[in-house]
Amino acid sequence: MLVSERIGHLFLDDRAGGGGRDRLEYTEYGAGEAWVVLLHGQLMPRRMQQPLARALAAAGFHVVTLDLLGHGRSDRPADPLAYSMTRFGEQVVALLDHLGAEQAVVGGTSLGANVALEVAVAAPERVRGLLVEMPVLDNAVEVGILAFAPLLYLGRHLPVAITAVRRLTRPVPRGLVPFWVGIVLDTLDQRPAPMAAVVHGLFFGRVAPSSALRRRIQAPALVVGHPRDPIHPAADAEMLARELPRARFVAAEGILEWRFRPDRLTAEAVEFVGRCWRRPRVADPAAVSPAE
Repeated sequence: MLVSERIGHLFLDDRAGGGGRDRLEYTEYGAGEAWVVLLHGQLMPRRMQQPLARALAAAGFHVVTLDLLGHGRSDRPADPLAYSMTRFGEQVVALLDHLGAEQAVVGGTSLGANVALEVAVAAPERVRGLLVEMPVLDNAVEVGILAFAPLLYLGRHLPVAITAVRRLTRPVPRGLVPFWVGIVLDTLDQRPAPMAAVVHGLFFGRVAPSSALRRRIQAPALVVGHPRDPIHPAADAEMLARELPRARFVAAEGILEWRFRPDRLTAEAVEFVGRCWRRPRVADPAAVSPAE
């Protein structure tokens, strides 16, 4: 089934104090009022969610993939104060406002999974459901620091290395390489200062809502965890599924299953989103205070 695809953008007031506006770019797939927002992993482009977005749109849902600030084709300020999980959550709410979407199933991978949780805490009335893959919680913090601290160091103290990689990868035509090779090339297309700012901002902010806040999220959730993933331990996904009152945990066969053998997990996602939109709307969900 062919579905329409449209690129759009919105502008946000510059929260870093520079007095300007930040531009965010997104892609819409399909149409209708059954909205789904899909979010990417750290430093990755929104295009990584294209296969799932197309599958959900073909099933009748109105899907939007967003490049969060500092990622993909959105603006990339070099100020660490521009980046935090809570601000990323605010950007998703701003996107819903921009689109005129009262509610959406909000989902994401890794960074995007944590941002989805932030949206559910900050604006529970806007979240129809949560589609969470590879959340980064208590068990992943140390490995995450080891994985991303070198990028912060290179961006600040050896920027020529980041620039050299960018110059090598940018000229490669994305249409001539396999899809996931293109995603890797897009991820490597970084500018040193904004990349370091993103990593810095996330390092020194909260990684995710606290366990107490997560336990108060009332939206139904599908949580996907990967065994033998060194950066996203399945234990975090299992813990989250136990904390969320209306969650179901699904174990992937491996870290690459949804990338290269997606049929099983995509079918789970399509069925879950359908159930979210078939259930009666909760008119006044329990409030969750972000200050807790």
